[in-house]
Amino acid sequence: MRALVQRVDSASVSIGGEVVGSISGAGLLVFVGVTHTDTDHIARQLAGKTYDLRAFEPRHARVTDELRIAAGELSARDLLLPLLVISQFTLYADTRKGRRPTWAAAAGRDVAEPLVESYVASLREVGAEVQTGIFGADMAVALTNDGPFTLLLEV
Repeated sequence: MRALVQRVDSASVSIGGEVVGSISGAGLLVFVGVTHTDTDHIARQLAGKTYDLRAFEPRHARVTDELRIAAGELSARDLLLPLLVISQFTLYADTRKGRRPTWAAAAGRDVAEPLVESYVASLREVGAEVQTGIFGADMAVALTNDGPFTLLLEV
């Protein structure tokens, strides 16, 4: 399972011109890809790794708790920042040969959708504010990357 994580100032996802998920202010935009061997345990591990990723600085704080912002390198969990999670099968594209990507490593909907849902549920269970796209939909994503800061996480 992979997560492409971007620190953002804002992000939204639209389907057919209608916004279905958004965050305003500091947060994480997370594209999640699933492969055939992934499990619920892996989805939950990746969710924890994402929420605890030290991607923020005190300037990103929306809270005034000095104990939270004194640490320097902070996570979305530390700062209670929101996440926008979007399924992204193209994270498992194979581009090593030729000019046309292959998608053989990406799990099909029957495997991927429940694991993306488990990833989101795991985040929500620990108190994260999570917005999402709609699995399998043709989505338009808008974002303002802060940094830029983009990391690929794998479990």
